[in-house]
Amino acid sequence: MTQNYLKALSKNKIKLISRLQQKKWRDELGCFLAEGTKLVTDLSTSFKGMLLVATPDWLKNHLPIQAEETLIVTSEEFKKISTQKTPQGVLAIFKKKETKWSFLEISSQLCFALEDIQDPGNLGTIIRVADWFGISNIFCSEHSADVYGTKVVQATMGALARVQVHIVHLPDFLIESKKYQIPLYGTFLKGENIFTTSLTPEGIIVLGNEGNGISSVLENIIPTRLTIPSYPSENFTSESLNVSVAAGIVAAEFRKRLMIHKGI
Repeated sequence: MTQNYLKALSKNKIKLISRLQQKKWRDELGCFLAEGTKLVTDLSTSFKGMLLVATPDWLKNHLPIQAEETLIVTSEEFKKISTQKTPQGVLAIFKKKETKWSFLEISSQLCFALEDIQDPGNLGTIIRVADWFGISNIFCSEHSADVYGTKVVQATMGALARVQVHIVHLPDFLIESKKYQIPLYGTFLKGENIFTTSLTPEGIIVLGNEGNGISSVLENIIPTRLTIPSYPSENFTSESLNVSVAAGIVAAEFRKRLMIHKGI
């Protein structure tokens, strides 16, 4: 790809970067913003770069990032457009990409299904958890936080390059998955102890909204209710776990069982 190097931070470019912090413009333009060395470097391997904005020092000390345009700015100019308290000297605009999946494909995988996760930090962390445990597909309800939101992207720490996030109507998605005999699990305050109950290597793990948990609509579809017990069980503890913490514990237990089964 031939890169077009520019040395002027125009008002239009500043306006574009500012607009992409709003979902309305991300949807309309089909692009999203990422800032920081690791984030930009990781995402550049999976998403098409539309604009790279970097300081001369950053460009001098890092491998080239492919983008349709590269804008070289001073450190002072960069501070004007940065969303971080301590700017690293690089940000990029990437083009969103269409995600692809099929029930046949995911029938042999472990996946997350997220119902109305509202906090960007939680959603980003769950994507990062999925990446760590080899979960390559996440299915989100229509009312979840925007996966391309600046705070979500930041919280993924680049995991978005390796994990596909699909927006679906969860009730229909879960009902249809049963036709493919995909095991369904839900995380609840009251259910079977995840550390002692039988788990399959593949399946869909449903995680609910931060304040309300899994809705009654989905609860009626999910056959297996899992709970992460507190310890010791007789002690008075916090009411519940943060949803991203729960995602990590649940994913770890599923993967541990798989490793034991394989003799790893």
